[in-house]
Amino acid sequence: MTGTTDTYAPHPHIGGRTAALRALAAWRMEWPGAPRVIVVTGDSGSGRSRLLTGFLMLCDPQFRKRLPLDELDPSIVPPDLSPPAVTSTSGLTSAQILWLIADHFDLGARSTGDVFTRLAALDDAVTVVVPDVDRAGPVRSGWEPTRVVRDVLKPWAAIPAVRLLTDVPRELAAELAEGLPAGVAQIIDLDDPQWADPEGLVLHADAALNPQSGAPELPFTVDPRQRRRLAEAIGRQAGTNHLVVQLAVHSILTAPNGFDPTDHQCLPTSVGQALDLHSRRLGSDPQTLRLMLAPLALAEGAGIPVGLWRRLVVAVAGPDLAEAIGNGMALVAPFVEPVEEEGGRTLLRLLHPAIGDEIRAGLPGVRAAQSQIAVALLEAVPNQDWSRADPYVRDHIAGHTLEAGLLPQLLTDPGLFVHADPVRLRAAIEAVPAEGLGAAARTYLRTAPLLTRTEAPAQLRAALLETAFVEDGLPEYAAAVHRLGIDLPWQTLWSLPVPGIHAATIGSIPASGDEPAVPVAALAVPEGTPDAYPIGARGGSALLVHGLVQRTPLGDTPPERILRPSEEERASAPLALSVGGDYLRVWSRADEEVVAALISDVPFTGADLSPEGILLVATERGAKALRVLAQATPIAS
Repeated sequence: MTGTTDTYAPHPHIGGRTAALRALAAWRMEWPGAPRVIVVTGDSGSGRSRLLTGFLMLCDPQFRKRLPLDELDPSIVPPDLSPPAVTSTSGLTSAQILWLIADHFDLGARSTGDVFTRLAALDDAVTVVVPDVDRAGPVRSGWEPTRVVRDVLKPWAAIPAVRLLTDVPRELAAELAEGLPAGVAQIIDLDDPQWADPEGLVLHADAALNPQSGAPELPFTVDPRQRRRLAEAIGRQAGTNHLVVQLAVHSILTAPNGFDPTDHQCLPTSVGQALDLHSRRLGSDPQTLRLMLAPLALAEGAGIPVGLWRRLVVAVAGPDLAEAIGNGMALVAPFVEPVEEEGGRTLLRLLHPAIGDEIRAGLPGVRAAQSQIAVALLEAVPNQDWSRADPYVRDHIAGHTLEAGLLPQLLTDPGLFVHADPVRLRAAIEAVPAEGLGAAARTYLRTAPLLTRTEAPAQLRAALLETAFVEDGLPEYAAAVHRLGIDLPWQTLWSLPVPGIHAATIGSIPASGDEPAVPVAALAVPEGTPDAYPIGARGGSALLVHGLVQRTPLGDTPPERILRPSEEERASAPLALSVGGDYLRVWSRADEEVVAALISDVPFTGADLSPEGILLVATERGAKALRVLAQATPIAS
């Protein structure tokens, strides 16, 4: 038996898994011969997360105080050390996971590659636990768990200074351990007889059926002998899967009327059988239950709002199922759980991802179902105004349309670009082959790192996208952003894709005769740049002159004709400019309030602000002019 011993109490959270806990404790204590890397795997629902959660309880100094450590097998209890670094993976990208670890260890890394270099350079070994890799990624249908293993965990495992514990799907376990020297890594497959825990399954069922754990008082829950016999039957039927135990108990307690604890044929051996047996026991067609759960199996994020879930069930199953939805909470109850959002709204999600795997495998077509959901989500946007859309619709429609094969058609709406969560939208777009993306989507993808890095609110997202659309020759999209009803800090007047600009200044060509003065942008560029006026010795710089308000080339203008604003003119202007490496701020001189802030993914090589409030900026890629729209407080005289 690998789950418990006769002389020690079982782990109060896990109820067994002694063999696996011994291996994890040896890893934590760095016993001679213990592996440096442990990879926990097994079928979905086998208890990987449960095992790591229980082990981390033993590693946390505060939680240890609430555990009966003296009653546990000493070989499963690690010493009271500082807790390991534990990084969440749920909903995160591989890059986000890297930065979490970089921040935890205060590595001072400047890039994701730098994280590995600095970890390897640490004087002392570090201990890292990465649970629930199967739940990584902002988009459910993406490949983020695979990327996490290949781009994060495998490089970490190769660093001698890193002691790593993680749980991954079985198809990724061998890949993670592959290439490491013998003895460095150990794979613990919880479905393997060496690690299986049949007694732990029985203890799990017994505890869940016990009225002391919240179960209703029924003859087979109150009587310890009847409860134990039923728990043994549930564990025996479940094989090695803790989720099947959980679902069996939930089904029994949700609808105990008519349940016969001596009829073991009504106990499931798999997740799919748990669905079907529960449906039949309640007198329902199993397909009805599966259709009701289908939107949750295809859901993104933390769950679907209850009202929206009902709407999506009708979209997938048809209006004939509307009555079943209204009376069907007892039918779905064993397989779902409510989640309360901060605002008090209730979301609904599946109890475990393995239920979603089973539901999706039984659908006639996942793409067709996702198409029906996508249409219903679009119809739920009031007047196609994304600022008024339900947060689930706004932030997750991209994930649904991605799996439906419809995402490129959706990526023509500037309102969605502005209001959707940029982390999730970026992840969905990155999952589409580049050749399938339109020009607007490519601009969004180019700008997305700025949006995610700064956690920009909708107004700043709109402003950055507006100027990016002008840069990429999409003025119609920039104009559409201005029509969204958002107070933008600027209007981008023009953009000029000229490489090599190393200085930028604003001036004017004086009036001559009937011709008024012309405000201009003067750009220092490499000699030989088309339309530039040569200055200095051969091989030096040239001056590229364009109209400041309209991008009219004025290449025959010598430098001496250009007049720069005087210091008095600049000092009396209502706005002033502050420039950093990759950011700049325009602020009001009167109250020192920032009225516009621009960030760039590459350093600025030049910036200037005209007294009239036109901002000229240059980078290694080119230059652009933006009219600052915010009103500055007048300077008191």
